[in-house]
Amino acid sequence: MGCFFSKKSKRKSKEEQTSTTLESTAGSNSVPLGSSSDEAPKQYSWDTREKVDPKDYMLNGLKDTTVGRLPGTLNGQQLVIQDCENCNIFVFDHSATITVDDCINCRIFLGPVKGSVFFRDCKDVRCVVACQQFRTRDCKKMEVFLCCATQPIIESSTGMRFGCFQFYYPELAFHFKDAGLSIFNNNWSNVHDFTPVSGENNWSLLAETAAVLDSVPPPDPESEFKSVRVSADASRSIVPLTRGARRKDSEESCLFVFFAGDYTTANARKLIDKMIEKCFVLIQTKEVPMRPEDVKRVFQNDTADLLEWSTKGPVTALELNGDGVVDACRTIANEVFNGSKVFVSEDKSTSSRDVDNFFNFADMQMGL
Repeated sequence: MGCFFSKKSKRKSKEEQTSTTLESTAGSNSVPLGSSSDEAPKQYSWDTREKVDPKDYMLNGLKDTTVGRLPGTLNGQQLVIQDCENCNIFVFDHSATITVDDCINCRIFLGPVKGSVFFRDCKDVRCVVACQQFRTRDCKKMEVFLCCATQPIIESSTGMRFGCFQFYYPELAFHFKDAGLSIFNNNWSNVHDFTPVSGENNWSLLAETAAVLDSVPPPDPESEFKSVRVSADASRSIVPLTRGARRKDSEESCLFVFFAGDYTTANARKLIDKMIEKCFVLIQTKEVPMRPEDVKRVFQNDTADLLEWSTKGPVTALELNGDGVVDACRTIANEVFNGSKVFVSEDKSTSSRDVDNFFNFADMQMGL
């Protein structure tokens, strides 16, 4: 199905594809000279695979309608969306890659994508997207609530505005896992513009008060997606809501790191909830593997008891911000997480260094 990702002018026609398939099939089943015509042709594993209809993985030429895919209907396949106008498009499933071409005035939700999401020649599109790679080319006036494991890239695009992914439906956490994406690796605000224009900004960040459902409303109760229970409440969002590159309220930040364990994700979410209750702000998060030598270099002092834990799996780190945040984090670590292996900045005089050391290391690990 890779051919569906070239621009449509280069795509083969259905007749050409059918002809090629028939010729290939005829050639593979022909009987060589000297062989018995009664001998059954060899069968290979790919001969017994379920036949895939390309139309099942395309949304093409639609207008003024609500369409998409329900959970369990895409199952990691790729999807092409093209030539749609004034549509509500919901992909409540995980996929391999998605391209969106020549769409105008559409609202789009894309569940976790293992590879890339590529928007081309789109205008007035508002979307919620979770993916490994995000890229746009020749797009205008887009709002994107994004979870992206790598640095988002725009090219020859203007009026692009970005916010942090906030969304929930019951299967979403499983779809993140199926797509191989971590909810803690989100570089939504670290946008790279391939084609900057001197004196102009092709992209900006949405206001912190921007509401996802104002941009991408939930499915119509009369649509086929009425059974999918969705929410854009930040407290229910599978991906933690981070401030990203926006200006921090305080000069005091704290690094809080959970080492791998049975409840690492649950503990990280519990910490976020408790700190938000105390009016502190989550700036950024990362989930990365660390070798013992990385632990020594990043944490420097008092690392002896952390070395063994670094080999058990990736660590999950959070930067929290606000006056008094270091003391608050250390209190919570002692009262709530004393049974877990964690690292917490010791005091505010060294906490900024802790934050810089870890997240610079994480960015290098992830190639950012």
